Amino acid sequence: MKKTLFSALSLACAASCVLTSAAAGTSAADGVPGRPPQESPHRRGFVVVTDYVVADGRTDVSDALQKLIEANPNRTLYFPDGTYLLAKPIATPAAPRRSVDLQLSNYAVLKAAPGWSSTEAMVRLGGIHPANDIRTPGSCYSFSGGIIDGSGVAKGISIDSGRETKVRCVSMKNVLVGLHIKHGANSNSSDCDIADVNIVGNNAPNSIGVFIEAHDNTLSNMRICGVNIGVKLTGGGNLMQNIHPLSGQGPNNVGFMDLASNIYRCCYSDHFDVGFILAGRSVLDSCWAWWYSDAVHGKDARRIAVKCPGAFTAHITSMRIGFRGMKGTNVVLEAARPGGDGFFMFPILDERLVNETEKSYLRHLVRSRQLIGK
Repeated sequence: MKKTLFSALSLACAASCVLTSAAAGTSAADGVPGRPPQESPHRRGFVVVTDYVVADGRTDVSDALQKLIEANPNRTLYFPDGTYLLAKPIATPAAPRRSVDLQLSNYAVLKAAPGWSSTEAMVRLGGIHPANDIRTPGSCYSFSGGIIDGSGVAKGISIDSGRETKVRCVSMKNVLVGLHIKHGANSNSSDCDIADVNIVGNNAPNSIGVFIEAHDNTLSNMRICGVNIGVKLTGGGNLMQNIHPLSGQGPNNVGFMDLASNIYRCCYSDHFDVGFILAGRSVLDSCWAWWYSDAVHGKDARRIAVKCPGAFTAHITSMRIGFRGMKGTNVVLEAARPGGDGFFMFPILDERLVNETEKSYLRHLVRSRQLIGK
């Protein structure tokens, strides 16, 4: 009797779950243990892109997507799995009352078509209807998910205007420039928030992972490879957290090229000719400049952890510098001019492998917090 009653209750519970899922617009695939049921994009009110264009990887959909963007202000456009071929850039509005949110499924691919010739990025966020407005609802919009495939020639995503733009959970492949944050709308401040983006460049000598011309942006949790310059900054006041460029390509490659003053936490230049180029008063905490082998660069190589086009004025705390072997020259600090009030506090390195003759970093070495400013 107990067994029969238990079986009946189990069947009733299962039927109730099925009915609840159906009412919520969920599918059978949502019944994964530990995963809450998910409503379909249609039920969530999204504009589903494949209702209007094909994602077959052969048909150019750039014009159709642009029309869809401009016809659906303040809507979320959802891209299901598939390959969306772009022969020219698509642009979203920055004006809050016209803005859209672009969400890609994990295996949705925006791919540059053969013969791509535009010098602009494939996706230009804020590329039309520019605005500097954080008060009107719609000012905070995003691009999230999916894959950007530059086909070896195109740039990935640019942020052209607007404020508070977000880019999240995107994978970029075969791009000339991965992410470009252009001059900010608010006295060059753009207040963008970039997180969990991985970039693979096209290995060209002019390839860049991230190029930031604006101020006051936050970038977190990024991996960048296949580029000549990992991150290039001409704007200041940007926060870099856990950014990891690796394996520099081409001559004179650089992990971080900072021509302003920015903030770094736990950033990692991995096997570039120069780890960090620092022109201003940047602040670095717990960052790495690392070489896992000296065989690639050879006996004539010059590995430089920190290089300054002028005097050294950056503040660097707890930097881990890892030279490997004695082929070529291992340099901690190379500054074009002597002096400067920059400092290294608590650097972590094997000084036996520092085989440069000048060792100018020793003049900026601080081993006690009480010595700062003296």
